[in-house]
Amino acid sequence: MKKLLLVSFIIIMFFFKNSTMANYEKIFYDFNIESITGETIDFNDYKNKVILIVNTASYCGFTKQYEELQLLWDNYKSKGLIVLGVPSNSFNQEKKNDSDVKKFCEVNFNINFPLSTITEVKGDNAHDLFKWAKNNHGASAIPKWNFYKILINKEGKIEETFSSFTKPMSKKLINKIEKIL
Repeated sequence: MKKLLLVSFIIIMFFFKNSTMANYEKIFYDFNIESITGETIDFNDYKNKVILIVNTASYCGFTKQYEELQLLWDNYKSKGLIVLGVPSNSFNQEKKNDSDVKKFCEVNFNINFPLSTITEVKGDNAHDLFKWAKNNHGASAIPKWNFYKILINKEGKIEETFSSFTKPMSKKLINKIEKIL
């Protein structure tokens, strides 16, 4: 009788367990964002690619990471990696307008990977992409500072997040990108 009760309890727990898996009513490819030059970046165009989303800022101590982001883009774009820079003033360290950000990135770092318009990345005014990341991956997907990284796999779901301290060419990030490419 005790065994039957235990087995029944385990079966009930299995069916009513609270899963920590993301629901993903939408995936990354269901979104778009405005580019730094005003066109729409349709993420549906990135299907079957690996995407590294990085919220950037011109006046941050991590701004030199632009160099490694460009190198990462140069080294892996032909293998299916998209580096997407999302300039943000969520931490009060970005220029005031898109044209100044674009010029800063091109002149100082020769950036040619996609950049969005200046975009909020946290809080109530965050872009829907960042709200989606939070809803599906939890607090770890909310940028804690500039140059926070969200890695999207080929299925359009969050693979992993990386802190601002993780350099774009770090072994940790490169290994994860190569694994899912």
